[in-house]
Amino acid sequence: MLDRLRGSLGGVLASLGSKAAKVIPSPTAWTLIGFVFAFLASVFYVGGDQPLAGLLLILSGLFDVIDGAVARATSKISARGAFLDSTLDRVSELLVFLGILLGNYVSPLFVLLALALSLLVSYARAKGDALGVDLAGIGVGERSERLVVLIATSLLGIVWLGVLIVVALALLTFVERTIRVSRALGRTQKVAEGAPPPL
Repeated sequence: MLDRLRGSLGGVLASLGSKAAKVIPSPTAWTLIGFVFAFLASVFYVGGDQPLAGLLLILSGLFDVIDGAVARATSKISARGAFLDSTLDRVSELLVFLGILLGNYVSPLFVLLALALSLLVSYARAKGDALGVDLAGIGVGERSERLVVLIATSLLGIVWLGVLIVVALALLTFVERTIRVSRALGRTQKVAEGAPPPL
């Protein structure tokens, strides 16, 4: 949902990207800065400071938006940059949940479920894209939504609740994406076999 909102803010992001590019013209540099803030958030989760960890997550998310805006503003969009950005997003998520786990805010089982399901949501989209099924914006538990949940609950000092909400949202999204890809590929197979696609 938030990714769709990001798409409607194209003009604002373009302006932001142009201004940020004047400071640091490298999209990769902005990606790495966002990663550093995610790492610091993890450290403060371990230290027990949830509100500060939440603030650091806000900065991490902000720079995650800026790197793409800078790439577009400088015409430096590349497969290498996209791969690095996506990979560091996953590592950042891993670090954040590791910090929450070591901070002992909630049962390790729920942290493991939140992490595993979050990664499965991302995997489902990547695999769907590889098979020609666009899953952008499908589901209520994309990375942006999960990040907002963790930020909000961290600022309130109840990140344990955020973990539980992430488990629920990620599970729903993974199931929805799995069904969406299965149906889309089923229709494609029937068309290839000569059968009329279902209405």
